[in-house]
Amino acid sequence: MARFKNRGIDILVCTTVIEVGVDAPNATIIVIEHAERFGLSQLHQLRGRVGRGISPSKCLLVSSAKRTDLATRRLKVMEEPGDGFQIAEEDMRLRGPGEMFGVRQSGIPEFRIGDIVRDGDIMTLARRVGEEVIRQLPDAEIAKIKALAVRRWGRPMHLSDIA
Repeated sequence: MARFKNRGIDILVCTTVIEVGVDAPNATIIVIEHAERFGLSQLHQLRGRVGRGISPSKCLLVSSAKRTDLATRRLKVMEEPGDGFQIAEEDMRLRGPGEMFGVRQSGIPEFRIGDIVRDGDIMTLARRVGEEVIRQLPDAEIAKIKALAVRRWGRPMHLSDIA
């Protein structure tokens, strides 16, 4: 990798180890084989290894003709020039956000109502309104609400569940 970075060689064949930490401004083309096997974040990281200098760059995604519908959707996302935030949002739509306070890294969490991907804006608004209401309530009222929530859902609430 050092020889490639220092222009001692023109072509570097490697694993995804180059995904992080390699800054070779002279790199202008990356070919990713079996691109259907990678997630959006990893494809974005790999694509980011080229185009760091002044020369135009290309990222070529080579995939198997036999791929899942989900893999095809991921590759379609990578066809569009997008920033990391847009790609992360689409990745969350495709894979789900996983558990915020658990170990699962993907999948849709089990919300009692709503869908965090589809209803994210209204959930954010509801949280803000709830926080404003809670700020105006006396401690005794908040304690009553917590007790009702425990009775309703059958488990103690943590601070992260409430505020």
